[in-house]
Amino acid sequence: MRTIQLNIPDSVDLKDHDFSMIVAAKLYEDCKLSSGQAAKIAGLTKRTFIELLGRYGVSVFSDSIADLHSDIANA
Repeated sequence: MRTIQLNIPDSVDLKDHDFSMIVAAKLYEDCKLSSGQAAKIAGLTKRTFIELLGRYGVSVFSDSIADLHSDIANA
């Protein structure tokens, strides 16, 4: 696992857990991480991560037509 250090101005009211969740949610949304991997980055259980995604403007459902067809085939 890599560590990244960012300098965020003090004027930005952002708690560490919010920042972790924002990064994890964006990587999940961009299909760079699975929900389990993203949850681990955010320091949450997979269930909690999925429940919180909406607060960060991310849907747990894919917008991809191919994913939709795959989900229907697997249902």
